[in-house]
Amino acid sequence: MTSSSWQLSYVELGGDKDINCVNLVVGDVRHSVSPQGGGTFSQRFDAPLSFATDRLSLEARRRKTRLFRTTETVKVYSIEVQSGSGRQVIKRGKVDITFEVSPQPVPTDPGSLLTVTSERLVPTTEELIAQCPRFRILVVGKTGAGKSSLIDRVFGTDTAGVANDQPGKAQIGNGLISSQNDRFILHDSQGFEPGEGRNYDIVKSFIEAKKKEPHIKDRLHAVWFCFPVPIIDHGERLLEEGAETFFGEPNEAVRNIPTVVVFTKYDRLLTHMQEKGHSKANIEAEAEQYLQRHCVEPIQRFLKDQDILHVAVSSKHGRQRGLDELTNLTYERVSKSFTSQANAVSPVPFAAAGAQRVEPRVKIESSINVGKQRYWRALASSADFRGFTMLDCLGVIHTDIISVWNFHDPSVHLSSEEFRHLMVNMVNEVDAPAGSSSAATNFTRSGTFSGAVPLVAAAIVILPFVAGLVLVRWVNESYQRLQNMHPKFMAYIVDLTHVLNILFALKGSEGGKKVTRREIKLAFNAYYRSSWMEEVHESIRQFKYTITDHDEIMEKIEKLLLATDREAHVTSVVREISSVDLHLEQDEEWYSR
Repeated sequence: MTSSSWQLSYVELGGDKDINCVNLVVGDVRHSVSPQGGGTFSQRFDAPLSFATDRLSLEARRRKTRLFRTTETVKVYSIEVQSGSGRQVIKRGKVDITFEVSPQPVPTDPGSLLTVTSERLVPTTEELIAQCPRFRILVVGKTGAGKSSLIDRVFGTDTAGVANDQPGKAQIGNGLISSQNDRFILHDSQGFEPGEGRNYDIVKSFIEAKKKEPHIKDRLHAVWFCFPVPIIDHGERLLEEGAETFFGEPNEAVRNIPTVVVFTKYDRLLTHMQEKGHSKANIEAEAEQYLQRHCVEPIQRFLKDQDILHVAVSSKHGRQRGLDELTNLTYERVSKSFTSQANAVSPVPFAAAGAQRVEPRVKIESSINVGKQRYWRALASSADFRGFTMLDCLGVIHTDIISVWNFHDPSVHLSSEEFRHLMVNMVNEVDAPAGSSSAATNFTRSGTFSGAVPLVAAAIVILPFVAGLVLVRWVNESYQRLQNMHPKFMAYIVDLTHVLNILFALKGSEGGKKVTRREIKLAFNAYYRSSWMEEVHESIRQFKYTITDHDEIMEKIEKLLLATDREAHVTSVVREISSVDLHLEQDEEWYSR
């Protein structure tokens, strides 16, 4: 028995009635701890969890405030629970934490490996987030410019804290973090409107000061200047006097900082044209001409040779426009401005991709970049996975992909053991011949999922696998003992990404709302029963590669993830889901009892 290998079968936390959510973190996996009432949470694990030195912690979430997270991570050092077997109680302030632990036995076969070692596979995203936890953006715009709605739409929040567009409220130095998306930090500034002459100097000084920050996480990563599309008939101007001064002189402040001029409230222009009797058939073309004449050309005259992009947007529900273009322009410019050494992912573009909740393709491209840096290269041959089980290897890949998509998931459903097991069992079907039921004998399909099955039965989403399903045997084998594992790795990466893409589309413009198990189950079921999954698995089955060239595997994964028909598949699947009564915000257990 080694001192760093232990098993945990029970955990309990009590003593604080303000806590409303608890997760146990073992290695890179989060396990939900069930509420028992009266501020007590407990969970028994029929299959004991193995853990190693300093790889155990509890996340306790207190009742939410309006804007900020209230999650506290309670660190529990392994040495505290390794002082003896059996039930042990550890105190943290007024909180009592109870563990039931036992030593993990050494295998009798000298040639076998421990399921969990004293080391771990560190997610690439964990290292990137440590370097740059948040995408830092400055948004400048006068009162009524529509900054709040713009931020909410792009970053998937309900209220981003943009001073409610009230005059005199914005404090540029106060970085705002939303509890619904803590992967970006917002600096909000008033525009250059009359009476705010000093703001010209304030904005310029702030940008210059941020450029001198020694750490990349503290620098500005992007700037958006927001100007409402002016209605010339109403006597409105595009640029106030202060803005003309700012853009009219050589401006070193924004040089080398990704900057976009955003023409907001484009929908207001369309409404004005409709009211003036413009033909609906020609209104878009006429609006584009108006935009060019009264917005783009004036800005270009002021900017001269400055390398600043521009885009027109509408954030109004039902008339959204240009948000995807703004997201792509910002991401592309950030990727060019913040680069790393060859084959390494820069933490700033990674932060930008994770923060935005508009463009799924940006998420997928970022996942590919993260995967290429380390663990996807291990699919053919690498020392990275040596000594770990397949479940460990899939686990770190899962963590990296989930981190890039950055759903608002306070209950960590997407990192839960239940969801990971669902994905493993879906991936196991890549071994089955096309058009057949699964060739594996380790699990059984739920009887409610045969034939033409509705996505929802009796208001509860029924999963295709039965509750308490035992994981397929190969996941507990050590990586180097198994042959020809690349199809399962490939399927796991592609299937998980496609399920998340569907979930992303389901959330739509409500990305600030927390993810429910019901939504996840709907997305999982829809993909599982679709021809899309069958096509992906068949393509992987037919794939042949040279064992000495792992780039072939990488290229195949990338081709499957960015296939030209991806958006069409997502649209088709979401349309099918939307044909039933969704109740997406209604949460439910993974399996009905």
